[in-house]
Amino acid sequence: MTDRLFGTDGIRGAAGVPPLDPATVTRIGAALVRASDPAGRPRRIVIGRDTRESGEWIEAALTAGAVAAGARVTRIGVAPTPAVAFLASSSGFDAGVVISASHNPFADNGLKVFGADGRKLDEVREAALEAVVLDDGWTTPSPPPETSAERTPPETASDLLDQYRRHVRSVLPEPAALGPMRLAVDCANGAMAPVAPKLFEELGFDLVSLGCEPDGRNINDGCGSTYPEPLAQFVAAHGCRLGVAFDGDGDRAILVDHRGRVVDGDAVLFICAKHLQRAGRLPDDAIVATVMSNIGLEKGLEALGIGLIRCAVGDKYVMETLVERRLALGGEQSGHVIFSEILTTGDGLITTLMVLQAMAASGRELDALAGELTVYPQVLVNVKVREKVSLDEVPDVARVIDAVEARLAGQGRLLVRYSGTEPLLRIMLEGPEQPAIDRMAGEIADSVRRHLG
Repeated sequence: MTDRLFGTDGIRGAAGVPPLDPATVTRIGAALVRASDPAGRPRRIVIGRDTRESGEWIEAALTAGAVAAGARVTRIGVAPTPAVAFLASSSGFDAGVVISASHNPFADNGLKVFGADGRKLDEVREAALEAVVLDDGWTTPSPPPETSAERTPPETASDLLDQYRRHVRSVLPEPAALGPMRLAVDCANGAMAPVAPKLFEELGFDLVSLGCEPDGRNINDGCGSTYPEPLAQFVAAHGCRLGVAFDGDGDRAILVDHRGRVVDGDAVLFICAKHLQRAGRLPDDAIVATVMSNIGLEKGLEALGIGLIRCAVGDKYVMETLVERRLALGGEQSGHVIFSEILTTGDGLITTLMVLQAMAASGRELDALAGELTVYPQVLVNVKVREKVSLDEVPDVARVIDAVEARLAGQGRLLVRYSGTEPLLRIMLEGPEQPAIDRMAGEIADSVRRHLG
């Protein structure tokens, strides 16, 4: 077993391969109980999963370990990640687990763990859980024979999902204010398939559904937020006012305007920040975004008197910063957007409804709202390196980087960082002109290849 379980978004890997083999997953289920609540009372855990074919056996193994360690487990079946986060914080559960690999192909899977506060485990809590799993001083308890056959009654699972859907629906209490709404939704053949179409139909929208026929293997397959192009073409061709593409577990969304143009997370943050500010619902006139958000977002918000606080890549870091700064809105360019006063994690449904709320309040279409944001040209270059040393220790590379930053002079942005999983140095530049930033990125890349390649 590896000595590192958690990555940037939970535990993830190929299904059936450690740490996502049956024995390790069972041990993780038991460790969830051992690592928490020293009082010894029965733990209540809620588990949801996406539509991957490996989800059921991983769910069974996780449940077996948790039950054998004394937990009471409620399995709600196929459910989006934000539903599990909501239920963990609102329905008396001590923890929530989502079995999903988000936007990855079907052969992968993963575990996302939430605390009773509905937030993903921070690094301290992840390390504590890892330590218990890897501690060879205890043996995984043998589950009772009937555990693998246990099932949460369908009516209980349905009621819990209804609680989540009612909570989300409250974000748009007067959908009629939008007028006729023809909406196309792409559920990526994933966890939003049993939830999103039903909600949009309840709101009275003229709904067209794509990617809503999961078969265990077609999740994210040429569809969803990672592949919005088919949705964009469909929206433009069928007269829809808006399209939304979810990822496999439903915690992020990419939107499409009525002209078929893709609207990413940066534009959504801009639209919603402006809307919340006008409504007096933007604490400290500031939002959170990661280091990957475009400098155009920063400058656009600055013109509105809204500050942008940057954090590391990963929606859990966005949430941590929101809590630390007591702010209401944060997110990522990829479509993870968190409205912390509504839910403690990204939610593609809430993101969509908040944009619709902004459209209703302004009387404007999505293309007009997103068009107010000027996005700067961007280039990303990956350079293979033989070792990851501090760039300050390589004077020739450091000099080139300093020279590029001086030439940008507040009119652009440079981000140079090593990949966390590959022997790569990532060079990202943004600036007013594409040819200029392409040349500057090439200068840095050439220097890195000479000295570190």
